[in-house]
Amino acid sequence: MADDVNTMDELNAWHAQVVEDPIDPDRPIVDPHHHLWHGHVFPRYLLAELWADTDAGHNVTHTVYMECGSEYRTEGPAHLKPVGETEFVRAQAQLSNEGSPDQARIAAIVAHADLTSGSLLDEVLDAHEAASQGMFRGIRHAGASDPEPESLLIAGHAPPDLYANNDFRAGVARLGERGYTYDTWHYHHQNPAFAELARAVPGTTLVLGHFGTPLGVGRFAGRRDSIFEQWKTDVADIASCPNVVAKLGGMAMPDNGFGWFGRDRPPTSDEFVEAQAPWYHHMIECFGADRCMFESNFPVDRLSISYNILWNGLKKIAADYSEAEQEALFRGTASRIYRLNTAVSGTG
Repeated sequence: MADDVNTMDELNAWHAQVVEDPIDPDRPIVDPHHHLWHGHVFPRYLLAELWADTDAGHNVTHTVYMECGSEYRTEGPAHLKPVGETEFVRAQAQLSNEGSPDQARIAAIVAHADLTSGSLLDEVLDAHEAASQGMFRGIRHAGASDPEPESLLIAGHAPPDLYANNDFRAGVARLGERGYTYDTWHYHHQNPAFAELARAVPGTTLVLGHFGTPLGVGRFAGRRDSIFEQWKTDVADIASCPNVVAKLGGMAMPDNGFGWFGRDRPPTSDEFVEAQAPWYHHMIECFGADRCMFESNFPVDRLSISYNILWNGLKKIAADYSEAEQEALFRGTASRIYRLNTAVSGTG
């Protein structure tokens, strides 16, 4: 597999080299973080491609869509253009509701809005609510920023001081006032700034995604052990903020530097567990299972690992936790935080 983003057929052929039977295939799973797009830099990933992954052997019952800039409106006021993404996903969700009963349903949408937009913000939130037809749960206005974006395959574009911006903090606070969540994406060196944000907006539920994205490329290549030690301290500080919950996943992105992207063969679930289990266990120790949820971050992590292998790895990591803790990790926490209309919406 070349060191670039290949076609879906090429990715499928690459993943087909490593096949495993699904572990605990009947366990219900809510996947709280995936994207959809028609395909530009990355291969097309719409409902058919999502179902190809969720039908691969694990019992994924519901999913949560996470904004990624898809299908913005091309006309009208700039602040309302992200509502086009909600309209697009709502249509995909309706198609998912028309599938067979054993296929995953897109159950909620986390959309985008500029949280620094002040008086315009409520108009955008109202528009997302109307377009989603009851599926809108929160906003992701990513804070990812690094001074060397040229070293990253997926570089964030936020200003470096976004989390300290007073207008931004007011926007995050407004989400909590209206009962919405705030999802984030940033890099590991931004974890202390995120902790300060969490303390500044105690009335809003903040969702820390992708472990705070520990980087392993560019100037961070070869520094995993030292990064892990500082990361553990930073994560414990974030976990001391009761308004923060954590998504555990999204650490198979090429920029995490585990070396699977571009290899001749993808990793096995045992290889995944050996490389990443300590990060998972530390998060669960700090937050508790009732504030943690496993995520796929597909199709981005699909560049490095298949859906079936990923969830096998997550089940191996979770195996020593109690049944109640596993229930929270695999579906309960996600169902509660995103207020999903499922049979497990009160668990976790």
